[in-house]
Amino acid sequence: MRVLIASDKFKGSLTAVEVAEHVGAGLRRAAAGTEVVALPVADGGDGTVDAAVAAGYERREVPVTGPAGQRVRAAYAFRRADGTAVVEMAEASGLRYGAGAPLTATTYGTGELVRAALDAGARTIVLGVGGSATTDGGAGMLAALGARFLDGAGRPVGPGGAGVAALATADLSGLDPRLRGTAVVLASDVDNPLTGPRGAAAVYGPQKGASPDDVAVLDAALAHFARVLEPALADAPGAGAAGGVGYGALVGLGATFRPGIEVMLDVLGFERAVAGCRLVITGEGSLDEQTLHGKAPVGVAAAARLRGAEVVAVCGRLAVVPAALAAVGISRAYALTDLEPDPERCMAHAGPLLERAAESIARDFLG
Repeated sequence: MRVLIASDKFKGSLTAVEVAEHVGAGLRRAAAGTEVVALPVADGGDGTVDAAVAAGYERREVPVTGPAGQRVRAAYAFRRADGTAVVEMAEASGLRYGAGAPLTATTYGTGELVRAALDAGARTIVLGVGGSATTDGGAGMLAALGARFLDGAGRPVGPGGAGVAALATADLSGLDPRLRGTAVVLASDVDNPLTGPRGAAAVYGPQKGASPDDVAVLDAALAHFARVLEPALADAPGAGAAGGVGYGALVGLGATFRPGIEVMLDVLGFERAVAGCRLVITGEGSLDEQTLHGKAPVGVAAAARLRGAEVVAVCGRLAVVPAALAAVGISRAYALTDLEPDPERCMAHAGPLLERAAESIARDFLG
């Protein structure tokens, strides 16, 4: 029996790699002789580089500028064989560094990560976006790659959305020429436009510490940014991803938008890993309505069912009905809160609980 574990992280509790380790341990204990294949997955947000490294990519760290202007060390993943680099925006410009500066947080460090990948010889860059602390439309990223954004006095605008609000002229002619020969893929689990009620500021600004007044300022700044650069792309799918960095990637990097989990399954070698598997186990910390709209477990389920495998899920918390899961190809979900109802204890002991859940999966599907 061959089983593939292709789960995302349990945010705040376990990495995707740790989820796979614990599920695998439970399966082996309950179904001796089972061949367990681990393929930790991510959808472009936090954990994307770790998933690529687990799949055999080389991890590289470089010093970059954090969202508040501080120096941080950020990692990207690189595969020499074909020159593919996986750049995770959250590594440089993520909420992991805090959410205290919604108006001035910058994506400059993300641009520095892209430049490091170019320096390494990347011919394809997968730009995974999500978990950002920023709402600057990707202006900082583009500035790090050679673009110039000037105010009415001819001075560089300040960082963040507040800086973009003062933009008078934009010059993209200085962008790193190597970008023209590099395929850039924008990998995101959201397809929001840049502005408006479904835009970057309105939907995601509050998660980054933006007040209602801040949201209004940021939305107006992004609309102004788009008018100066390229208005037509403001409504493109993914333009509003990660505080509008998707828009910057589309306009300045010539990126192609693709759903994050689809991109990552290709990058990680899912088709090879799933070959011969009768069962695929996917999951994430919370299986909820957001999951159903293109998050990692749904992408895994779609790809697995195309190849004839049955799919079950593990999760910390289950907030959708079985019929909704069945509609996206997941036969059954095993929630840790069914084993430990107390949320704090559930998160603290997620590893052993996952092993117990995996034992149940083995009894139910591998008997």
